[in-house]
Amino acid sequence: MATMSHSQSHAQQLDVLNRRQCLDRLQQVRVGRLVFTEDGLPAIHPVNFRLWQEDVVFRVAGGAKLAAAATHQAVAFEADELDPDLRSGWSVTVVGTAEPITAIDDLVEVAGTFVEPWVQGRRDHFIRIRTERITGRQILDDTGPQYRP
Repeated sequence: MATMSHSQSHAQQLDVLNRRQCLDRLQQVRVGRLVFTEDGLPAIHPVNFRLWQEDVVFRVAGGAKLAAAATHQAVAFEADELDPDLRSGWSVTVVGTAEPITAIDDLVEVAGTFVEPWVQGRRDHFIRIRTERITGRQILDDTGPQYRP
């Protein structure tokens, strides 16, 4: 059986990101996946989000996501930027409690960060995930020079 030499293989390096690096990565993308419980079962929905006071915030029209927030459900949120061709990228996961944003001053402040809704239709409710845990990983292809922010 032939073995590949180091020069023939793609060596990946997996870096664990610290909190600041995770937050910086989340500022780079606008869509992530919300993981919550709907009718007693796991559900995953893509959401257009922003960071606000180091928490994930997204808009909803109502429904299951609003119900999860109204009951202060524990949720997870994941966003990433992965390139399968370059075998590189990152992934960040936030775990925390979902809650509706109801204070008028907070609503005015956070509404200004959402210029254009991702999906058409009214989305009058803002949901915040109070970040209790944030973890991230970055995958790098070690075969060449890498830029590290």
